[in-house]
Amino acid sequence: MIVCVCHRVSDAQITRHVKAGCHRFEELQDDLRVGTGCGACLDCAKSTFESALGACHGAPPRARAEPALAAA
Repeated sequence: MIVCVCHRVSDAQITRHVKAGCHRFEELQDDLRVGTGCGACLDCAKSTFESALGACHGAPPRARAEPALAAA
């Protein structure tokens, strides 16, 4: 999936960079320029980076908070 349209960066590219030793999002931005164009992808890019970082280092990806269900 393409994460950053401006610089045509995919989730697979982000994962490859993490596996190659990229451990800081700022470093990823320097290498791939992800999130440095219009900025619309920044949240998705950070989330993809954090998930890849967790998966590569044995930690589970950060879970999204589920909305609380109202009692009926």
